[in-house]
Amino acid sequence: MTKTKIEWADRVWNPVTGCTKVSEGCRNCYAERLAKRFWGERKFAEVRCYEERLNEPLHWKEPQRVFVNSMSDLFHPDVHDGFIYGAFMRMAKATQHTYIILTKRPQRMAQWFAKNESFWDLPNVWIGVSVENQQAADERIPILILIPAVVRFVSCEPLLGPVDLSLSGTIPYSAPYSTFGNELDWVIVGGESGPNARPMHPDWARNLRDQCSMAHVPFFFKQWGEYVVPFDGERACRVCGCTENYACVDDSGETCFWVEQDLCSQCIGKDRPAERAVKYARVGKRQAGRLLDGQEWLEYPNGHH
Repeated sequence: MTKTKIEWADRVWNPVTGCTKVSEGCRNCYAERLAKRFWGERKFAEVRCYEERLNEPLHWKEPQRVFVNSMSDLFHPDVHDGFIYGAFMRMAKATQHTYIILTKRPQRMAQWFAKNESFWDLPNVWIGVSVENQQAADERIPILILIPAVVRFVSCEPLLGPVDLSLSGTIPYSAPYSTFGNELDWVIVGGESGPNARPMHPDWARNLRDQCSMAHVPFFFKQWGEYVVPFDGERACRVCGCTENYACVDDSGETCFWVEQDLCSQCIGKDRPAERAVKYARVGKRQAGRLLDGQEWLEYPNGHH
């Protein structure tokens, strides 16, 4: 079955399966969880390419938004250049579809495109990088914006920290947010889901939404993940007892950061950023939903729906 519940896609196309971890955003990989359920003894780190799957999009008559390799990374080092070429040949042929390619390996992607100029600017191929925090943004976005593509995008999922898109490495640090609008065409934001999910601070999502608004870049809020911030009720940190307005400030002036276990940052080793404190409730992905400040944000790149 290739239909998908991924909010911004209609189908997935997996000519490659299996992957290996490259950064913090990979820690609780959803694809690895799925693989453990269905692959038996096969390890998720074993990357396999399937020639017989390359023609699948040619058989889908109705136009679809196709997420390429939801169970892998097309630019994984174990996927040889010729196989990637074959995938792009099918994308260039089945033009009724829009193909959404997401990678954590933009260096490999840039190298491949440099050797395959015939696939520059395919009108139905969107190219993106995963960005879970500022470090990933600084490493990956500068490479992405140098790759010729009709749509370049960033997927901040799972969002594990604040991200300032104007600090991409090629834009001066003093530049206003609006400058990144010349380079990026779409930003997706989502929290982490699954049994070991980490909560997403609502201000991280709001800040990215506001950056996109200022830069006139479409913003898509995919999900909160497992956690929401309750708007009623009171709880106290079970160690230090602080309760003031969902937050407190410790002796050093650092704001407490509430987590599921009812511990503030003062009592978990101060390993959280000093930012507005919130209390999280773990309610599950379905109940947490996708409303950001009371509304859905389902914007797509200009001219696309």
